[in-house]
Amino acid sequence: MTEQLRQLLAARIRHQDIPLFGVAPADRWNTAPFEPWVPKEFRPRSIYPECESVIVIGYPISLPVIETTPSIYYHEMYKTVNTLLDQSAYRLSLFLNEQGHAAFPIPRDGYAGLSVLKERPMAAFSHKHAAYLAGLGTFGRNNTLLTKRFGPRVRFTSIFTTARMPYDGVLKEDLCIKCDRCVDMCPVKAIPGQDYPQGIIDKALCTGHHERLYSRSISPCGVCVKVCPVGEDRKLYGREDASIYQEKEGEPHAEGWKHVRSYGGKKG
Repeated sequence: MTEQLRQLLAARIRHQDIPLFGVAPADRWNTAPFEPWVPKEFRPRSIYPECESVIVIGYPISLPVIETTPSIYYHEMYKTVNTLLDQSAYRLSLFLNEQGHAAFPIPRDGYAGLSVLKERPMAAFSHKHAAYLAGLGTFGRNNTLLTKRFGPRVRFTSIFTTARMPYDGVLKEDLCIKCDRCVDMCPVKAIPGQDYPQGIIDKALCTGHHERLYSRSISPCGVCVKVCPVGEDRKLYGREDASIYQEKEGEPHAEGWKHVRSYGGKKG
């Protein structure tokens, strides 16, 4: 386990302008922090037995963009961030290979499309659970991972490697404040209003809504991510007051969002 490798990796991550990263040991999946937990076949060493460490990186979704959801703006940013994640993870894997450590990236989205997700609503590996175990955040009632800097407005991906290095501890502070904004404002009422993992969202309702938005080229939904009050980004953009999401007639922000939604996507 080398501190030097961790420092070199961190420098590479800073050079690539990746704002969030953490590292978890592969055997951390073997101890369940809550129930139900990740089944054995979904854990790193079941997928890649040689895995010693899981490196997790995250890019944020800009709050003013996701506030326009559902829109072509958020649709395009979502794709951009996914591409950045996959490319960045690939480059970091190559760097680890050059240092003499086997490593490879796990694709950001591990499913072929929403129709596949409806039949089997999961991927072979969960990046949000990896991010949790790498100390990047805690789960919210909307089943997303909340981070201190960006709340749930972050996308993650992971790298499996044989390298060992200093690991990050799991975050002990619960970042979810139980405000239930995500519960109340979900367009299809898919969030039951209980803490994760007991309050698993209704995936059929959620996926069905995303599928309808996708047919109009304005997916994903993201309302539960937009309205979450957690995250330092809210202060940066002057968004501490959540009443703007009621979108009252004549409110400047609401008028701007309405304008963006009116263009670039298919009419519903």
